[in-house]
Amino acid sequence: MKYVPLTPDIHEYICTRFPAENDFLRTLNREAEAQGIPPIQIAPEQLAFLQMLLRALSAKYVLEIGSLAGYSAIGMAQVLPDDGKVIAFEINPKHAEFIQRKAREAQIDHKIQLHVGDAKQLLREFRPNVEFDFVFIDAEKAGYVQYLELSVPLLRKGGIVAGDNTLAWGKIAETTTTDETVRALQAFNEAISRHDQLQSCLIPLAEGMTLGTKIR
Repeated sequence: MKYVPLTPDIHEYICTRFPAENDFLRTLNREAEAQGIPPIQIAPEQLAFLQMLLRALSAKYVLEIGSLAGYSAIGMAQVLPDDGKVIAFEINPKHAEFIQRKAREAQIDHKIQLHVGDAKQLLREFRPNVEFDFVFIDAEKAGYVQYLELSVPLLRKGGIVAGDNTLAWGKIAETTTTDETVRALQAFNEAISRHDQLQSCLIPLAEGMTLGTKIR
């Protein structure tokens, strides 16, 4: 096998030379934590990867399942064209209110459309008039497989669906685990790797991100 272990020095090298996080997003994280929103947003190096991916796709429409404080939604919206849109599902009304305020402050609220409620129910009722270029899943892990099944039909051919935290904090390969969260992420990786409409891979970036490109 050919791989390089990620040491703290290498991680610092990556984050220093390939930044995506700006002052606005750093401030957003501090304000969110001060308001009691858990500091579990994606890592800055993941945002850099997502932004580059969206540019490579010439993405215009993004679906985000689980938005927390809006760090990734705003970060992705920043690289969409002016008539692009991030459709964001967030279950917590307090978090949704925070996202809407920060989107206005960032002057990109016209590019973020927020829906508040349980994402599984929202997805079952969702009838968009566009196909999505990218779907980002970062909500409760027990729902990942359902989110995948419900969102792939909304994705255009050549579009990408991604799930976060898919290395399960280093426990993803534990075959005897009884941790329900780890098992849910294992089930998601299995489902996306075997999905007959997707070609997939797992990127060991931060806490892991598994992606699938819609090929049929």
